[in-house]
Amino acid sequence: MISTGLEQRPFTVTHRMVLSIAVPMTFAYLTTPLLGFVDMAVIGQLGVPALIGGLSVGAIILDLVFTTFNFLRAATTGLVAQAFGRGDETEEQAVFWRSLMIGLASGLAIIVLSPLVLRLGLWVMAPGESVLEATQIYFTIRILSAPASLANYAVLGFVLGRGQGVAGLLLQTLINGINIGLSIWLGLVLGWGIAGVAWATVTGELVGMIIGLSYVYSRFDRARQPSWKRVFEKSAVMKLMSLNRDIMIRSFALLIAFALFVRQGAQFGPVTLAANAVLMNFFMVAGYYLDGFANAAEQLAGRAIGANHRPAFERAVRLSLFWGIGLAGLTTLFFLIFGSAVVDFITTSEDVRMASRHYLVWAAFTALAGVLAFEMDGVFIGATWSRDMRNMMLLSLVIYVLLILLLVPLWGNHGLWVALLAFLGLRGLTLYALLPRRTDQYFGPVSHP
Repeated sequence: MISTGLEQRPFTVTHRMVLSIAVPMTFAYLTTPLLGFVDMAVIGQLGVPALIGGLSVGAIILDLVFTTFNFLRAATTGLVAQAFGRGDETEEQAVFWRSLMIGLASGLAIIVLSPLVLRLGLWVMAPGESVLEATQIYFTIRILSAPASLANYAVLGFVLGRGQGVAGLLLQTLINGINIGLSIWLGLVLGWGIAGVAWATVTGELVGMIIGLSYVYSRFDRARQPSWKRVFEKSAVMKLMSLNRDIMIRSFALLIAFALFVRQGAQFGPVTLAANAVLMNFFMVAGYYLDGFANAAEQLAGRAIGANHRPAFERAVRLSLFWGIGLAGLTTLFFLIFGSAVVDFITTSEDVRMASRHYLVWAAFTALAGVLAFEMDGVFIGATWSRDMRNMMLLSLVIYVLLILLLVPLWGNHGLWVALLAFLGLRGLTLYALLPRRTDQYFGPVSHP
């Protein structure tokens, strides 16, 4: 679609605008591993290994369920950003209500299907009898947070779509802060154990939803409130659903890629498997701030699409890449210099330490290899070019599998890491190669004097 003839609403993308979204969201994402650490520490104080195992297994199953629905946040951000760029506040509100309804309905469906989900998860994870009971307690309680959790995806998507990074930070900090405080109080002080940790999560998500909805609704212009007919307009709902579908497929493909990495690593024995797990923390650390800059790319690229302003779109791409590549480069340099010390901090096993050092150089380059994928995902989500993102992910996954089949027999675990780096790089490079054509198709080709 070429947007020639649409009204232009010029604006200038600045470093400050990029950082105002990226920095708060980086801090917001950092509260999530802190929450996981506190939950594990609370259960660890009880001195019952089965409870730790139950928490771990239950968290994995639930993380898979909620990660599957992360598309709701991303699609909401892109559509709201475009409406924001057009100055169409009525459509901003309509997108929010559509996403909220889908989130609440999906959350209720998850609760109804939770016995089946739990049974399937336990079959895959196959925990021992002692762990089984703790897993069931944790899962059965925490799954009740599903409607609130998915509603919070819609809230976060809305505030990010409007470029309100600080609001996103405050909402995420509120949810995780309540969760942390209640985990300690309910789990340890009142002695509820793993049930207390689960109820803390439910309470945090519920309070976050109430505060988040109140915040968003209080800032709506009632004069621009959409009718329910517009909220449920068939074409708009179908566009949101198609975006959600494409992003969900992309997310599943990404999960498959990392699951393959773990599975292949397991073939080399427990020491190599543990070393790979330790080294993947390098990429996880980088992912926190790369996600923050991807959020900035989502909002600014989407806003530029809505505003029909090519200079803003191109500058949003350049600046998000500037910061992303710069920080990824520094991360790679840091781990090349201090990676051994980081490994020693993470594990006390000499065998795992020694094995980690063999593959450390590959792990150090994961941030640099993956940065383009993060930023291009942000740009394509903001522009709502989700089909391209889905297709390039699937193409990269196929090549990744072929590389594993080719390189692992030749180079062992080194080949596995090379295949992973190639996968990360291909995701970004394929989208970047498509970007000029998609930009010309939307804005029209650049005319040269």
